[in-house]
Amino acid sequence: MNSSRRQFTLVLVGLALAPRVLAAGVVDEAIRALRDNLGRVAQVAIARLGRENGYFGDARIKIGLPKNFAKADRYLRALGMGGRVDDLILAMNRAAEAAIPQLLEAVLDAVRKLPPVDARVLLSTADGAASAWFREHSEDQLAAKMLPLIHGVAEQSDLARAYNALSSKLLKLAGLKSELATVEDYVSRKALDGFYTLIAAEEHALRALPNKHATGVFGLRVERAKVF
Repeated sequence: MNSSRRQFTLVLVGLALAPRVLAAGVVDEAIRALRDNLGRVAQVAIARLGRENGYFGDARIKIGLPKNFAKADRYLRALGMGGRVDDLILAMNRAAEAAIPQLLEAVLDAVRKLPPVDARVLLSTADGAASAWFREHSEDQLAAKMLPLIHGVAEQSDLARAYNALSSKLLKLAGLKSELATVEDYVSRKALDGFYTLIAAEEHALRALPNKHATGVFGLRVERAKVF
């Protein structure tokens, strides 16, 4: 287990400890712990995604071609344009990797807005509860922040160049037309998909740890009521 994964697991363990605090009647402390640890999880996720190959090197979240390009993928490669296809795929992932760190403050703000009633529910629900709640209550806010970030990155990175090189050929050869803004919207949505996928995967991994009993927010029963 690499250091990033160990850190991710440790902060999730903090969430698993929260039900014991809640059972002891310290509701406010449990909610603060939940917010704090979700914030730490999000920071670690963004740090992982915001480095080189954070998206491109992870098959679970790697951003593939948008639908209109994907339909022509085999056709383009058969015509010797596989290099341009691969350039666009790489450029989209690099744009996501460049933009996601700039989303950190918006993510932390979404965590701070965790409603207490939801926090109490999360402390006793099943696998995926925390990540599902977080996505439900933050996705619209984060999507509004992410799109202009991707737009800003597009002109400063290889995304616009790679898109233009491929789309002009696609229009000429197959009559398929798209706009760079459409691709930017696609990359923005897929970047957020990857962010939430990473959080959900780590929640599931923690629940699956051996020698634990299924209870509490991440399926763990602990003997000491300590929230870090």
